[in-house]
Amino acid sequence: MREKEIKNIISKVYPNSIAEEVGIEKGDILLNINGEIIEDIIEYRYYLADEYLEIAIQKPDGEEWIIEIDKEYDEDLGMEFENPIIDSAKSCQNKCIFCFIDQLPKNMRKSLYFKDDDSRLSFLHGNYITLTNMKEEDINKIIQYRISPINISVHTTNYELRKKMLNNKRAGNILNILKKLADNNIQMNCQIVLCPNVNDKEELDKTISDLKDLSYSIGSVAIVPVGLTRYREDLFPIEAFDKNNALDTIKQIENWQMKFKEKLDKNFVYLSDEFFLLADSSFPAYEEYDGFPQLENGVGMVVNFEREFYDSFEELEAQSLNKIKKITVITGTLIYNRMKKLCDDLMSKISNLEIQLIPITNDFFGGKVSVVGLITATDILKNLKNIKLGEKIIIPETMLKSGEEIFLDDMTVTELERELGVKIQVSEVKGDALINNILK
Repeated sequence: MREKEIKNIISKVYPNSIAEEVGIEKGDILLNINGEIIEDIIEYRYYLADEYLEIAIQKPDGEEWIIEIDKEYDEDLGMEFENPIIDSAKSCQNKCIFCFIDQLPKNMRKSLYFKDDDSRLSFLHGNYITLTNMKEEDINKIIQYRISPINISVHTTNYELRKKMLNNKRAGNILNILKKLADNNIQMNCQIVLCPNVNDKEELDKTISDLKDLSYSIGSVAIVPVGLTRYREDLFPIEAFDKNNALDTIKQIENWQMKFKEKLDKNFVYLSDEFFLLADSSFPAYEEYDGFPQLENGVGMVVNFEREFYDSFEELEAQSLNKIKKITVITGTLIYNRMKKLCDDLMSKISNLEIQLIPITNDFFGGKVSVVGLITATDILKNLKNIKLGEKIIIPETMLKSGEEIFLDDMTVTELERELGVKIQVSEVKGDALINNILK
């Protein structure tokens, strides 16, 4: 059997699914659908959409079954594969001047050092891709299989500057690729990692202007500040954003948003929360985020979180707990002041509730890293050791590996609980979830 077929090993069959009904089991191998060899998850979903399927399955004993299935259009079979994308993920061939992975210390989880640049992961999980890893046939495959929407890291539309920023001679042709995708109705969201004195100011204006011309297919553009750790030896010299240039960027984008509001009836381009926190500036109103198209990219998370918090807060009745309840909530240094107001308001409504809010200084990465999602167990331990923590600690789930209770420095939640001698409550990053986890 060819190697590409062996990759299609079924790892899970859902109860009461079509797959279970026709006798497909964990450990079976998917050979083909309607005679087509399935090379990746996109092809699988594309061929799966048909109402009539002939599926070839190989059982662990080598017996091959041909299964005929009649189903609704786009109805799922209810099974998963050992490799979620079936094929191997494509690694990034760039050497970006701002790459966060290049700024990681040694001896962390091996998976943290893998740079993906795969359109399938963009479609499935929202990962951002540069498109530099793709040949013409790959772009055509996106169009053929309707891989949409996809998230694209643009950074700049200046031909020579993009080659320099990505350290890839193939990186400059981004506008032509975006136009081809747009003209074939592939929906896109774009990202710009902004580096002071590199792709900001006039260069940022040019990039936004170019992307505006494709706004019939580009839904939103997020701008995030470059993240810098203390592990930048022999890397391209980049300055960090400070209060002044963060404020300048806010004003620049507000000017663009006024124009877009008139022409597109939405802001189109959005700044991540870090800019407003660094500038100590007021955030845009909730409505200005146009439904939060780039929430997972840190755009509007603070405003959305606070809306969720106060919606839940307003439903609470003022009350007094039977006895003093003391808990510890940990957060990042950049968001500390806004989180403190939330905690103070909650304590003012619930008597006998004591919330100890502790900002964690990020010594592990150092540099200018202050976002909550990059806090490690090492720094939590360092900041909380010898402090009376109450009955439990609440941490946001963004500190952990997706789907697992493990921190970036490879320590588990259980290990940290043992070190600190107190229960740790992992909270979903939602305002109402924070209140529920504090009170329960």
